[in-house]
Amino acid sequence: MSETIKTVSIPNIAWKTSADIHLPPNFDDKKKYPAVVSAHPIGSCKEQTSGNVYGKAMAEAGFVVVAFDASFQGASGGKPRFIENPEFRVSDFRFVVDYIQTLPYVDPERIGVLGICGGGAYAINATMTDYRFKCCVGITPANFGRLTREAFSGFDPAGSLEKMAAQRTLEAQGGDRFVMNYLPPTVEDAKKMTSDPDIVEATDYYKTGRGQAPCGATSALFSFNSAALTWDAFNHAEILMTRPLLAVVGSVPGSFGSFRDAHEIHARAGSKEKRLFELPGVTHYKLYDDPKAVKAALDEVLPFLKKHLGEIR
Repeated sequence: MSETIKTVSIPNIAWKTSADIHLPPNFDDKKKYPAVVSAHPIGSCKEQTSGNVYGKAMAEAGFVVVAFDASFQGASGGKPRFIENPEFRVSDFRFVVDYIQTLPYVDPERIGVLGICGGGAYAINATMTDYRFKCCVGITPANFGRLTREAFSGFDPAGSLEKMAAQRTLEAQGGDRFVMNYLPPTVEDAKKMTSDPDIVEATDYYKTGRGQAPCGATSALFSFNSAALTWDAFNHAEILMTRPLLAVVGSVPGSFGSFRDAHEIHARAGSKEKRLFELPGVTHYKLYDDPKAVKAALDEVLPFLKKHLGEIR
């Protein structure tokens, strides 16, 4: 059966958020469906893993799934482009819920959230700060604040802030914007640089036909990254994370740190029900689209969502 996807524009602060609504098989708009908001990785878009892999699978399992593009990224609005600001990223979730809870076929009391990579940690933070989400799934969740303070700043966050300040001053005075690319241009270049599985496999996913998409830029506006330096996806998780939580991660650590972050949020979350599911021998990017790894993840994710969100009514 062919998948039914409806593209919509959702009002945000001063622009529109682009989203794809993935509808279940035999969809009936007179029924009430549980819904899941699906968030893409850092520097990605809704057509990469959050929609075409996890969104598709969750819709086939009976959920209305909304995969959206972050503000300033993908097909969503907001300028300047390529901003990766955690505060806006989390705010986006709230605007998506504002919209979908008004849809006549969505049960507003049965909305969950799933995110991959940076989207996974953003989803966790959104669940901590918007209790309209009834449960949360983080697939190989990576805390962008920690990542920016560490690997993305060369473990010199204060030095990075000095450079960001100088660059933003330059741009404010009419200079060219500095849009940095998170990844090498080719897999061969990545392998020459490092043996780290996250960087090599990320390049294979984003820079080849495997996962490449027109809006998946893997880019960031350097001068606007300063907002991430003080941000922590898991801040106050001991108190504010009250919803059921499932974190899925591979056992092979990489430089992006999702292995560490998944273990951290599982330990810190105040949720009465929380589970850490670790897949042996699996890397960060296998959980994006590798059939075996994704199936193993979904075998945990779908029962978890059905338990906490229920079935079609």
